[in-house]
Amino acid sequence: MDLIMLGTGNAVATNCYNTCFILNNEDNYFLVDGGGGSGLFRQLEYAGIDWKDIGEVFVTHKHMDHLFGVLWLIRLVCQYSVRGDYDGELFIRGHNEVISIINDFIARLLRPVEVECMGTVVHLVSVVSGEHCIINGHDVVFFDVGSDRTLQYGFSMILDDGGKFSCCGDEPFHECVRDYVYGSKWLLHEAFCLFSDADVFNPYEKNHSTVKDACLVAESLDVENLVLYHTVDDDIGSRKKRFYDEGCMFFSGRLFIPDDLEVFSL
Repeated sequence: MDLIMLGTGNAVATNCYNTCFILNNEDNYFLVDGGGGSGLFRQLEYAGIDWKDIGEVFVTHKHMDHLFGVLWLIRLVCQYSVRGDYDGELFIRGHNEVISIINDFIARLLRPVEVECMGTVVHLVSVVSGEHCIINGHDVVFFDVGSDRTLQYGFSMILDDGGKFSCCGDEPFHECVRDYVYGSKWLLHEAFCLFSDADVFNPYEKNHSTVKDACLVAESLDVENLVLYHTVDDDIGSRKKRFYDEGCMFFSGRLFIPDDLEVFSL
């Protein structure tokens, strides 16, 4: 399985796309979040992925930089289905609030003939914390990340080698998810900025972590590989080195700070 980082930036990033990624298992594509708009299709094109081949989507929460790209995907699936140019099915999972918002947008924005695709071509599936399902042949469990601001879910997936791939959304770590993510072979965790730049970017006011915070969490969770995302983009050319230099002081595993479109073999 490959992890394809379509985007790595925070909500207002302009030098990279908003955070979203794909898990690719033998050309079975599982999209997690969609970024903030139609730029999702540019990133998919750059990654060599046809949007028509995406069959599974998970939306972590309702923020625009995670949700709106998925609305564009739904629009094209419905539009092309009505024209007879799409013959697949799209499953979109999320907690009840996310699914309700998507339903409302679709009812208001799409043509009635396109709305008729909902439930037959596009399937909106509400999930609850602790629920398991099979996505592209792999066991996935969804969990509430414990946010006190916006309801948000993460997930863990069991890989072919028995290792665990976990995504904590874009919130700082909360103890309520420890059992879900402990011992992960791969952990995706947000890191808004360097700890040394916290007085510049004010991550805690935005309910985000620093690189130091995320690395200390991963160390306490016995994580093998840590991927940091949802970052500032003020100096994108040096971000990888700056984040790595701070993070490796607090995390003893393998640390990755990806650029957009970077691919990792899991």
